Amino acid sequence: MPTKNGTAGQKSAPPAPEPLRVPVADSHTHLDMQSTTVSKALAQAAAVGVDTLIQVGCDLPGSRWAARTAAEYERIWATVALHPNEAPRIVHGAAAGSHGGPQPALGLTGLDTALAEIDALAALPQVRGVGETGLDYFRTGPEGVEAQQYSFRRHIAIAKRHGKALVIHDREAHEDVLRILDEEGAPDTVVFHCYSGDAAMAEVCAAHGYYLSFAGTVSYKNAQNLRDAVAVAPLDRLLVETDAPFLTPVPYRGRPNAPYLIPVTVRAMAAARGIDEDTLAAAIAANTAKVFGY
Repeated sequence: MPTKNGTAGQKSAPPAPEPLRVPVADSHTHLDMQSTTVSKALAQAAAVGVDTLIQVGCDLPGSRWAARTAAEYERIWATVALHPNEAPRIVHGAAAGSHGGPQPALGLTGLDTALAEIDALAALPQVRGVGETGLDYFRTGPEGVEAQQYSFRRHIAIAKRHGKALVIHDREAHEDVLRILDEEGAPDTVVFHCYSGDAAMAEVCAAHGYYLSFAGTVSYKNAQNLRDAVAVAPLDRLLVETDAPFLTPVPYRGRPNAPYLIPVTVRAMAAARGIDEDTLAAAIAANTAKVFGY
């Protein structure tokens, strides 16, 4: 996603882990931000049992790229959206995202124009989700809240209109994300990307039928809340992701992430849950296919 730093690419890539016996999908990756080709990323992932990639859009150029790439490659599906931090940039004008120079302030009219293109992209058959959208109160201050919430509500409507999964970015905004989902009426399929809540929130999400996707952060020493959440979440609501090139799992934290490192995170999740990795991988594979309809 464009709001994170890109320093990971300056360090050497981690070695390939032992392959999974049961193949899974990377439910959230950013191939357009990784220092490799799409074909190589697919081959490296397949070699360790990661057979499907969900390429996620964060802005208009990235969403267009995701849709084009998913149309070209059989094992890639796309999601499209304006990242929560993108909405205030469009409305108020700010520093560049990942795909261009500084943006002029365009107001809500400019945001509506951008959202109309996301709506059109979401109708494409290779686009299986609307996201990542949601709220991020960590990087955007109070002045950006109105634009973020407006954009989030519009994305919810787009996901429902096209019958696509809603992929949520939720950073330090748990209560407002859950409240807006209730107010707007959640789509049939909701995924909390890079789940960052605790076990209590996981139980709330489970009661609503939402899916929880865990990234390499579940392996971090200070992330007991995530391991607790993995332990209590229903098995049929778990997904795994890289958010590559970011959030590389331990023991490779600080080095560039990529879809081929999914097995490391699967094993961390299995350990937190106290089940064998094959059982978890089989559930994750079935869940991801159901969420994105492939």
